[in-house]
Amino acid sequence: MWSLLKIHAWDRVRRSSGIYGGYHLSDSGNQDIRELCRRLWFNYFKQPLDLLGDNWTEVLAQLRKQFFACAWFEAYEFVEFVENNYARHEFRDHFTSACNDILEREVSAYRFVDGLIARITESEQLDEVELALASASGPVRTHLRRALELLADREVPDYRNSIKEAVSAVESLVATTVDVEHGTLGQLLKRLEDDIGLHPALRTAFSNLYGYTSDEGGIRHALLESETSTFEDAKFFLVVCSAFVNFVESKVKRANMACSRRRCGTKRAAADA
Repeated sequence: MWSLLKIHAWDRVRRSSGIYGGYHLSDSGNQDIRELCRRLWFNYFKQPLDLLGDNWTEVLAQLRKQFFACAWFEAYEFVEFVENNYARHEFRDHFTSACNDILEREVSAYRFVDGLIARITESEQLDEVELALASASGPVRTHLRRALELLADREVPDYRNSIKEAVSAVESLVATTVDVEHGTLGQLLKRLEDDIGLHPALRTAFSNLYGYTSDEGGIRHALLESETSTFEDAKFFLVVCSAFVNFVESKVKRANMACSRRRCGTKRAAADA
């Protein structure tokens, strides 16, 4: 992972054009790396900014020392922070892809998903979660993103609330799609079945999943201990709810396109008449 940081970030630092040469953060061509270092010192290392020097060789030595001294999960956190805070053009896409290739090659249990390193390794599951986060907006994306954050926390994961957030994303999506503010998910799914042609079996399946999270032994019961929910439970709900979000949005888009074509056909027929 350090070598990938070197290839995609550290080696991009430009040599100063001044009379003394060398590599300096203050050089006009190093604005992106200077801002990254400022954020690392201030927000990640929690160090005074006046301890951040200008000589890049010295700064890099400090970064390397910090990286190789930290625990395994802290190394992931460091890489996450760089991925989310280095603003160089196209860095994020190239770096994320390279990291996931290496993580897969080394049989790591973690992958990058929407800027977070999480314990989701199957490519199909990664694709569903990333697509949902990329296409969803408003409360739906907020709930899904929070579900991922709670699942991806390597120190204190909160699987119970991750599941709640994933289910809440589905609730928000269905309520928005059928344009109804109140009602149980079962009632809203019935409306969705009528509006977009949701298959009754699929409606029943999600109603049953919602029932599981709502009954006295389920996730939403106030007396449930957080230890009862497992990583496998939380990952399942995140992936399934993300897939459902993608499915509904694609159905809505198709329904809207069909409606638009019908309107256009009506207008043409009226014009011909």
